[in-house]
Amino acid sequence: MEPMYYIGLDVHKRKISYCVKDSGGKVYSEGSLSATRLDLDVWMKTLPQPWSAAMEATMFTGWIYDHLQPHAAALKVAHPLMLRAIAAAKKKNDRIDAGKICDCLRCDFLPECYMASTAIRERRRTLRYRNLLVRQMVQMKIKISALLMEAGVSYNKQRLHKAGYFRELLATNPDIDEGLCSLLRLCRETVVRLGKTESALVRSLERDSLLVERVERLMTIPAVGPITALTWALEVGDVQRFSSIKKAISYCGLCGAEKSSGNTVQRTPLSKQRNKHLQTTLIEVAKMAPRNSPELAMLYDKEKQKGNANRATLAVARKLVAYLMAVDRGQRNFQIAETSSNIAA
Repeated sequence: MEPMYYIGLDVHKRKISYCVKDSGGKVYSEGSLSATRLDLDVWMKTLPQPWSAAMEATMFTGWIYDHLQPHAAALKVAHPLMLRAIAAAKKKNDRIDAGKICDCLRCDFLPECYMASTAIRERRRTLRYRNLLVRQMVQMKIKISALLMEAGVSYNKQRLHKAGYFRELLATNPDIDEGLCSLLRLCRETVVRLGKTESALVRSLERDSLLVERVERLMTIPAVGPITALTWALEVGDVQRFSSIKKAISYCGLCGAEKSSGNTVQRTPLSKQRNKHLQTTLIEVAKMAPRNSPELAMLYDKEKQKGNANRATLAVARKLVAYLMAVDRGQRNFQIAETSSNIAA
């Protein structure tokens, strides 16, 4: 059996620092190269075989991971928050960081994180771009209101963004001068353009052959629409990686962190170590879910009686995670479990 060589990569925007060691920890080579596909191809030809590599999760990791994976015996991505050895080091530079990642990989001490497939990451990029368009669309709508308020123009807040009312407002209101009118039209055109693009992106994802069956199953859950289903499918990836509902709830950021020392246990507010896209979506859905599901409405009322509406919303969000996990793992449509009691004659 050939000896394995281990490689630690410290990835940056324009440069990648590397450290290659054998199983005994002896440095075979180290240095840096430009973060381009061509330079990676040239560099891989100089590597001893077989080799495995590890890198820290960054926004640049995806394409490097995809480019190296066919050539590596094993390729791993490290969780950045768990690489305490690098973060807490007194002396820190790219060369040292690459060496420490290499040592963590070589000693099987690397805090590995989940890496979704290329197909899922490509579709996730589309969904997150859709979320950006929605934020920009909301900003433009707020800007329209702000422009009208700056000029002291009275308007109907509920109807402002309806096409017919907006045209009528610009044509008949004498307080809107020519300069303000042009700005308002520009904002409105931007809103319409962003809305059409957003709708097209959502339709393309809903019809995607990789997602269509999974999304249709998830949408059988009360209060779960296409955006929630797509967000769950693309942000979670492989649902089997969660061994329990508690771990899925933690990943979604619906629980607080725990700090224990001796006999003292302190629970903090919602943890910042979470998937923020899932957290935001689930909390927004949980606010509307009691209107669409009697079971979730009962849960909300029960928790709200304890005096905290936010706690009730979180309880509904956690229950939605349990529903999503059950449907996704079982690959069957949602059904409420019926409880029956046998009465002895």
